Amino acid sequence: MEQRITTRLGDGSRVEMTPGEIRSDIEAGIAAGAKRAKVEPLTQNEVDHLVEIFTAPGRFASVEPGEEVVLSSDGTCGLPRPATAEQLLIYQDAFGSDTLEMASLDYSYKAVKTIASEVAQAMKMAQLELVAPAQYGAMPDLGRYSRPDGPFPNWSELLPLGRIDEARAAQEEAIEASIDDICYVADELWAAGTDGMDFDTAAAAGDGDFLATLRATETLRARCPHLGIQLGMASEMVLGMHGELEYKGRRLAGMWPLDQLRVVQEAGATVFGPAVNVNTTKSVAWNVARTITIIKPCVAEAQIPVHPNVGMGVCGVPMSGFPPHDALGRVSRALVQVLGADGL
Repeated sequence: MEQRITTRLGDGSRVEMTPGEIRSDIEAGIAAGAKRAKVEPLTQNEVDHLVEIFTAPGRFASVEPGEEVVLSSDGTCGLPRPATAEQLLIYQDAFGSDTLEMASLDYSYKAVKTIASEVAQAMKMAQLELVAPAQYGAMPDLGRYSRPDGPFPNWSELLPLGRIDEARAAQEEAIEASIDDICYVADELWAAGTDGMDFDTAAAAGDGDFLATLRATETLRARCPHLGIQLGMASEMVLGMHGELEYKGRRLAGMWPLDQLRVVQEAGATVFGPAVNVNTTKSVAWNVARTITIIKPCVAEAQIPVHPNVGMGVCGVPMSGFPPHDALGRVSRALVQVLGADGL
């Protein structure tokens, strides 16, 4: 009787598969990623390595000593927000976190602007005690600038009505407001001693969201030459909610990770975090193979560290509030050993 291996689907549920089925899923995931992103498939050696990772008998998977990578974060998980200096110290000293991140409960720069002085004071106190680098993070969250939450017309309501010019104009106004808010918060945190800023889930609201993030990054790089800027994406492809926005001559709508990396580097970010959404009905092996295929070209070209997002539901990690460690370990090992990620 052929061996059956317990593995996971993209929703975290357990399934049993044979080694042959796992290999077939890996090959199918590679083919799906190569077709969608228009990139080269993985090599046979890389396929074999993925098969070895996902058929290994142990419950937990890890890299060999010396292969460890830096872990960054979008919010130091599990802590009340904004975290106090003492709480970040626990994460640093007890858990040995490589980097720390302070964030607020309302994880949007638009909302954080109203409490910027409070978070700046918390960051100042934290920097007096911490050794590990500590940054501040939130989402650009362009959608928050549309009605009823914001001052501008809601382009998601205008577009279905065919009012394209009005929808685009509303996004363009929101972009300017978003840039102002991001830079205001970043200036306050930079004065308080932050080691960096995290622009998390960029392009969640489409190409306008991405443009606001890139322009804010460019502005801050000019103002604060030594500021770390981590820019993490929302998904593998930038949605064209506007459709005609460009950054330095490059159209943003439809960008996949390689082109995303190019504009992120040009804007002046110091860490790039690509994200590839998980298909919850496919196996983790399928999802990881697709992820690595899509991201591999940008890792090969990158001049800044690439930290694939390994939060729930992206880059192969199951869509679960508490991702299972047997899956998470294999995802992490594959991204480090097969993809060659600089960090996670």
